Amino acid sequence: MHIASESFGHGQPIPAEFALGAPGGGFGGNRNPQLSWGDAPTGTRSFALLCIDTDAPTDPALVANDQAGIPVEHPRGDFAHWAMVDIPATVTAIAAGSCSDGVSKGGKRAPSGPEGARQGLNDYTGWFAGDAEMGGDWLGYDGPYPPPHDLREHRYFFRVFALDVERLAVPERFTAGDVLRAIQGHVLAEAATWGSYTLSPGAA
Repeated sequence: MHIASESFGHGQPIPAEFALGAPGGGFGGNRNPQLSWGDAPTGTRSFALLCIDTDAPTDPALVANDQAGIPVEHPRGDFAHWAMVDIPATVTAIAAGSCSDGVSKGGKRAPSGPEGARQGLNDYTGWFAGDAEMGGDWLGYDGPYPPPHDLREHRYFFRVFALDVERLAVPERFTAGDVLRAIQGHVLAEAATWGSYTLSPGAA
């Protein structure tokens, strides 16, 4: 099984068109990138799709203090940018901007996507919790917005799973973590690609 994107090369920078945060400040285009996959095994009944930043800082205090750079060696964790399940087995591509096109403060109410698919909460839901302007349920895809003072270049992994079930057993308000738990024992194949993004001129 394989996955690729026309929006960025494997292991190459993701354009700001597909990011929530833009260089120099403010918002980027926040469009979802184009993705296509193929060679799913016989018996595939649906797909699940995740986008996860594996280089998110783990100390909120460092993120809040923009007067000092976040060191490259600082411990990192995952930050989910997209979780979608029940993508029909007949769907093997998602067009750029078809699931997200622009910024919705407080999160999208009903994000677009392939017919029949369900989209979950991304981690901006927790990050913006309590913020009067930005707080809310952030559903579907919302792109990269690493701290501008983070000295590490972030990697964003787009993972597609071929599943042997048509409908995945996840809660109504599900997260990427819920997806990873629910797919256990149902994955027939997986493919991944990744791109990088940074808002720091000195990132490594």
